[in-house]
Amino acid sequence: MQQFLIVAAAHFLALLSPGPDFFLIARTSLAAGWRVASGACLGIAAANGAFIVLAFAGTAALRPASTPFIALQIVGCAYLLYLGVLFIRHAGANTLNAVPAPPGHPPARERRTASWRRAVCMGFLSGILNPKNALFYASLAAMLTGPHASAGWKAFYGAWMFAVVLAWDVAVAILIGNRTVLHRFARVLPWLERTSGLLLMLLALGVLAALVA
Repeated sequence: MQQFLIVAAAHFLALLSPGPDFFLIARTSLAAGWRVASGACLGIAAANGAFIVLAFAGTAALRPASTPFIALQIVGCAYLLYLGVLFIRHAGANTLNAVPAPPGHPPARERRTASWRRAVCMGFLSGILNPKNALFYASLAAMLTGPHASAGWKAFYGAWMFAVVLAWDVAVAILIGNRTVLHRFARVLPWLERTSGLLLMLLALGVLAALVA
């Protein structure tokens, strides 16, 4: 249970900092509504799912006590440390106010042509073309040791991460249409990024400490 909480916490903390996926969801939700934006959310979650499968399948071929597996764990921890430093260094650099507000009520023709399927494709491309996703999930997969490295546990982790990504993105799509919520989130975002960065660094250091113990 402790290992699950560590991996789940690292995964969720990384979701909190806005990136390309966040701005795609925000713009789609503001322009066409959260129902169309939910298509982008599904596409992004599917891209994450593809990276999860590839990352877990890759580490499945490595024995937990082998030198390559330990090396992968060290590289994964280094990447999480790198993410943590970036979160802290660039805290407040994400300008949520740059997300364009919808120009009143969009024309009826634009509402009709807003395609949920197109949003799915856009979301999938946004997620699958982001190399940071591949590195991040490889880092998380490298943390799985002992019983948690079994196929059953990996399937559970994969389903959990897919569900969390989808639920978080849909929540963002629903809430982002409220300008009050958007402005309040923008105010607390720098502190949220600093806290998330610090926690990611602590998690990585904890795993490294367990490796050398």
